[in-house]
Amino acid sequence: MTVRTNETWLADLRSAGTAHEEALNDLRSVVQKGLPFALSRWLSVNDPLFQPLVEEVTQETLLRVLDQLNTFEGRSLFTTWVHKIAIRIALTELRRKRWRDASLDELTANEDAPPPPGLLADPQASPETAAERRDMIARVRRILEEELTSKQREALVLLGLQDVPMEEAARRMKTNRNALYKLLHDARLRLKKRLALEDLTAQDVLLTFEQK
Repeated sequence: MTVRTNETWLADLRSAGTAHEEALNDLRSVVQKGLPFALSRWLSVNDPLFQPLVEEVTQETLLRVLDQLNTFEGRSLFTTWVHKIAIRIALTELRRKRWRDASLDELTANEDAPPPPGLLADPQASPETAAERRDMIARVRRILEEELTSKQREALVLLGLQDVPMEEAARRMKTNRNALYKLLHDARLRLKKRLALEDLTAQDVLLTFEQK
């Protein structure tokens, strides 16, 4: 693994081509090396959820880091900053009642994550709330259709809704992990900008589905 300064990490991750690929691979190794020690305080390495959690947290950490590169102030080592992000994401995952049962608090802590299918159906919702939900779903679908490429939509569905592992999603889309990270990163940025133009936030979407 290449030894990098804070400045080199930032430059390589912001670049394109080989430098970006190598930096992302090295950063994945850094996260996956540090996570088992950090998580062992809360979850046994023998727990069947341990390795899937490490993979899930690594995936989300890399995306979060790419999103937040401009917020790194250089007050610590870049890798220390990345580890803190990874641990926050891991603890959010561990607070879930079940592996795939996300609460509203956890979802709003990670604005970019799509709502789980369970939030989209409430047979006891009032007619007014049901109408609002239908309108919100229509708006979100329109935004996805207008703003994202077919590849970006496919990636979001596979990884965000169907919970397909990164390697499998890359295989299905005939690409590699790093290209898939870049695809998701670009998709999330485009969605954030478009939601802002529509005067919407991820919290607005989620709160619609919390109303009774």
